[in-house]
Amino acid sequence: MNGTQGARGRRIVLWRHGQTGWNIERRFQGSLDIELTDTGVAQAHRAARLLAALKPDAIIASDLKRAAATAAELSTVTGLSVTHDAGLRETYAGKWQGLTHEEIIERFGDEYAAWKRGEPIRRGGGELETEVADRAAPVVLESADKLPDDGTLVVVSHGGTIRTTIGRLLGLEPRTWEALGGLSNCCWSVLGEGARGWRLLEHNAGSLPEPVLGDDD
Repeated sequence: MNGTQGARGRRIVLWRHGQTGWNIERRFQGSLDIELTDTGVAQAHRAARLLAALKPDAIIASDLKRAAATAAELSTVTGLSVTHDAGLRETYAGKWQGLTHEEIIERFGDEYAAWKRGEPIRRGGGELETEVADRAAPVVLESADKLPDDGTLVVVSHGGTIRTTIGRLLGLEPRTWEALGGLSNCCWSVLGEGARGWRLLEHNAGSLPEPVLGDDD
């Protein structure tokens, strides 16, 4: 799934939604529909003006309110419409949803530890990480396939879903996906298209980088 039919110079920007009240409380949101805080809206407003400088060609987003509202800020700046897709929702985590980090460890400590070790765990009886990738990565790739050469797609989604999608597109083994650190609210990661497939160019970025010059380019 990470291969390409000849590099076309496309980019995929995977942008996490802005802050919610549950983020502040370290409460697991999963697929529950939690809205942005005023701070989250301001984060999206600021980030949208940076991302607009990348001149995106298309925007797709999770249909959950926190992602949709974040995407709307970029739509306002760029004039691009947003395509919403439930396939980009955050991981459904069953009984974990609505619990704080401490409550999860207290009630599901063994399950939490196994997940952190990279074992295939249905957190709270919910989705496997590979199942999240199974539904999200094809949505991203289908939209990327529609880009012009050197085009840019912005994907507005959620931390867990973005991690699994990056892992899948890079061809990494699922047990290693946790090695990709989390995204801060309204930060993003960038995948670029190379001769051997997608490569991670930036991770957890919040500003526009200088080009990579030199031996590693």
